[in-house]
Amino acid sequence: MHPNPAFRQTPEDESLAFVRARAFGTLAVNAAEGPLLSHVPILPSDDGSSADLHLVRSNPILGLLDAPCPAVIAVHGPDGYVSPDWYGVEDQVPTWNYVAVHLRGTLERLAEGEMRDMLDRQSAHFEAMLVPKRPWTSAKMSPGVMERMMRAIVPCRLRIETVDSTWKLNQNKPEQVRRAAARAMGDHGIGQETSALAALMARPPATA
Repeated sequence: MHPNPAFRQTPEDESLAFVRARAFGTLAVNAAEGPLLSHVPILPSDDGSSADLHLVRSNPILGLLDAPCPAVIAVHGPDGYVSPDWYGVEDQVPTWNYVAVHLRGTLERLAEGEMRDMLDRQSAHFEAMLVPKRPWTSAKMSPGVMERMMRAIVPCRLRIETVDSTWKLNQNKPEQVRRAAARAMGDHGIGQETSALAALMARPPATA
C-alpha cells in the first residue's frame, strides 16, 4: 500500500463495496519455495468479515491448507499513467494512478459439502447484474453433471482481519490541477479502464 496518507483516506466500507463489485483478485500465500499466487473470483460476506473462493483441486495452495494459514487477496481496480504536462503547473513528475484493496487474514479449506452453496451464491451475485437476462441457476444443470464437475474444485474462505486500500487519484494536488489531470486521463489515458479512473480522479477526495 502507498504510504502517503492522502491516498489512504477511503472508508473501509467503500473499499469493501469496491471489492464486492470487482469480485476478482489475486490470492497470495507463502510457501517453502516462495510465494504462491492464484487468480480467483471472490465473494465477500455482507459484513466484510470473510471472503469465499474456490480453487481447482490441483492448485498447490491447497497443499498448504492442512491447517489455516496467513494469506492476502489483492483486488485491483483501474490504473493509468499520468503525464506531468496534464497538471498545467510547473515542476511536476510522471506518476501512475490506481486503485487497489488488500484483504489480509487467514485462509482455510472448507468442507466439500459447502461447495454447491458457495457456487450458487457466487453465480447469483453476478447473474443479478446481467439485467434484463433471466438469471442462470445450477438447477438448470442435468442431474449428476454439477456434482461431477464440483469434484474438480475445493471451497475455501479467507477470514478477513484487515482491509488496506490505496486510492491514488491525485488527492495531494489542488482541485483545479487534479481535475485537469482527470480530463486528460479520460481523453488520452494509457492503462486499464482509464475512463473509470478519470471519473474517480474527478471526485472530491474522500475523508476518513
